[in-house]
Amino acid sequence: MTLYIVLPIYDEEKNLAALFEAIAASCREMSVAYLIVAVDDGSQDGSSALLEHLSESYPLHLITHKMNRGLGETIRDGLEAAADLSSPNDIIVRLDADCSHEPRYIRLLVGAIYEGADIAIASRFPNGGGQEGLTSDRKWLSKIANLVFRVCFPLKGLREYTCGYRAYRASLVKRALEVYGGDFLQLRGLGFCCTLEKLLKLQLLGAKIAEVPFVLRYDLKLSKSKMVFNVTVMGYVIMVILYHWPFGGWKASIRGRLKVT
Repeated sequence: MTLYIVLPIYDEEKNLAALFEAIAASCREMSVAYLIVAVDDGSQDGSSALLEHLSESYPLHLITHKMNRGLGETIRDGLEAAADLSSPNDIIVRLDADCSHEPRYIRLLVGAIYEGADIAIASRFPNGGGQEGLTSDRKWLSKIANLVFRVCFPLKGLREYTCGYRAYRASLVKRALEVYGGDFLQLRGLGFCCTLEKLLKLQLLGAKIAEVPFVLRYDLKLSKSKMVFNVTVMGYVIMVILYHWPFGGWKASIRGRLKVT
């Protein structure tokens, strides 16, 4: 079994060396082979040159965008590459490159997959989870967003809708790309809502979801936030409509897609 670590990167020069070593240390602890699938989304700092240098010391598959395309397209390219490179029994892990997602939690995510989950989510809400360094308004925004999503997209046992730190069975990602094709990340141009879109579309395929506790470390974040609030909120509103729309929406059309594939 190999771990494919998908990293979306935009101006993360200050974080990359320590992040790569922490990923390597976590994988050594588990005695598991790994490949970092890094997508450099048009970085303007020294990230590109540093990634080339790090490729001499770490197993790295590098994808480079000449211009910044945003998180949605960056995640799409990383997941598609990981799916192409992996075998069905492998595991794909996605985490942020800004040090807010500590690699030491990879072990817990992989353990949840071993125990039967198809998707394992690093969650702030179970016992042992939490968050450090968030401003009070950011904390309230996160709480409200997760409450709204629990109403609009009720998934049994799920409390963490917005964290992108997750592990996936490679076979599930391959299946999703087969079923949805280019529509797997349909809202990829609308900010951070791609994180939730992936989850909903995988759940519609019958994926089993588990949460493991982790602490979000915004106090370790050295780069600026890339989230554009208005664009992301607009994306969430569109997602609610597309998910529930009775005439060709995501829920309504999934049976037809499964029959075709």
